[in-house]
Amino acid sequence: MKRLLILGAGGFGHMIQETALMLGYEEAVFLDDAVRDKDVVGKCCDYESFLGKYDMAAAALGDNNMRLYWTEKLMEAGYEVPAVIHPSAVVSPSAVIGKGSFIMQRAVVNTHTVIEHGVLVNSGAVIDHDSYVGCGAHIGLGSVVKANCTIGSREKVEAGEVIFSTRRKIDGVDDRNLEDAVYAFGFGNRCSYVKPFGAGHINETYAVYMPGEDGDELSYVLQRINSNVFKDPQGVMENIFGVTEYLRNVIRQEGGDPDRETLSYIKTKSGCNYFEDSTGQPWRCYNFIPDSECYQLVEEPEQFYQSGSSFGHFLKQLGNYPADRLNETIPDFHNTVKRFQAFETALQRDLKDRAASCRPEIRFILEREKDCEVLVKQQEEGVLPLRVTHNDTKLNNILFDSKTGRGLCIIDLDTIMPGLAANDFGDSIRFGAATAEEDEKNLDLVHFDLELYELYVKGYLKETRDVLTEEEIRSLPWGARLMTLECGIRFLTDYLQGDTYFKTDYPEHNLVRARTQFRLVDEMEQHFDEMEKIIQKYAAGE
Repeated sequence: MKRLLILGAGGFGHMIQETALMLGYEEAVFLDDAVRDKDVVGKCCDYESFLGKYDMAAAALGDNNMRLYWTEKLMEAGYEVPAVIHPSAVVSPSAVIGKGSFIMQRAVVNTHTVIEHGVLVNSGAVIDHDSYVGCGAHIGLGSVVKANCTIGSREKVEAGEVIFSTRRKIDGVDDRNLEDAVYAFGFGNRCSYVKPFGAGHINETYAVYMPGEDGDELSYVLQRINSNVFKDPQGVMENIFGVTEYLRNVIRQEGGDPDRETLSYIKTKSGCNYFEDSTGQPWRCYNFIPDSECYQLVEEPEQFYQSGSSFGHFLKQLGNYPADRLNETIPDFHNTVKRFQAFETALQRDLKDRAASCRPEIRFILEREKDCEVLVKQQEEGVLPLRVTHNDTKLNNILFDSKTGRGLCIIDLDTIMPGLAANDFGDSIRFGAATAEEDEKNLDLVHFDLELYELYVKGYLKETRDVLTEEEIRSLPWGARLMTLECGIRFLTDYLQGDTYFKTDYPEHNLVRARTQFRLVDEMEQHFDEMEKIIQKYAAGE
């Protein structure tokens, strides 16, 4: 038999008695210090004496402190203290209802809400999803607790009152705009902590950790887009969503895993592609891909082969994506002629009076003015077609599978635009076939590695030689040479302008970067015939 001992024989107690009988209890009697009634079998202090006869008990007391006190006393005594939920109440299967809590007539408790022990949710009250109600609290008649709220222990929400969502302190979030972004993408109420992530030059990037089965897990990557660089964040995000959603279908058709082989971007809770904070800065978010890693420099030759294969496969997968559908979010991004012109303007103005400190580097650029025209001219004449290109094909923009070591996923898609295959190829070479980082101060350590170049060519052309035209294949060595020159021009231009584009750690940082690029250009020029022969070798399928 289900028998319930109820502490408190007032009006609230009789409501619980009536509900218990509706729920199928055979008997429901009271302990009360003042009320005399046929169903009152003793005083509250007698509770331990009835443990053998009534194995279930609950404290139906209106005062929050007394209800919580007696609920815990009953639990300590060994009673089963059930939650009592009226048949007309609506309680989500995912909600957690604590011992000795009462959900009264027509109350609503929505998904993933947690109600601790000894709580009274009175008639007609609504507690929306993902809220938390502390032990001994009282949610009054007809009140509304909105989603993601926290009601403290013993607190009372008055009848008819509306409680709006509250924010909790998240470790690592000490900036209001970062906090707003975390909440905009729906992570705020479960997020464990946030910390800086990655080593990019342009955007601010954060790792978002969420609770998992085995503790906190890196689940999302949150970025504030640098609007000084990307002046059309809406266009950037339209490109990214269009390309990644297209890639998911291609990958699925290839028999791959779209959740690991392309980034999955997340919309805000309001359905937007990105979130704009109070200062007008855009934020975006995507899923973190576990068991993956990226490399700042080539640590094993196989990595660079995989890099060529990955970027080649990326170009091949997007071969049927209409390039004219993409927004040109940074006009003339790889127009080397216009990069040269921007350098000349910066040199003429010399805003920070820095030209005197870099005369050899200035001369290096001026001597190669004609080289800057080579690919631009072929594209303008229709010799080289525009394709969907990544436009920032550094080694560290590939995720590698931690278990297999194979290239897994292309990341950092801000610069997805119409472009030349040679530019993507060349940017990979200038970064990955270098023997030192791009800000190495000791130029004796900086060299162009022809063996790494050949490995990349082998992987890249294995994927693309049936896709690229003959003219595109012949343009690849020029892509390596000119993208390296262009990058050096950009670094030196930014140095002359006062470091307004690239993040820097010290005043000469961009000058140091420019010097490494020019050292690589010089060595590529010396080995250019060999570079062309390697292209011909693998274009023929060797």
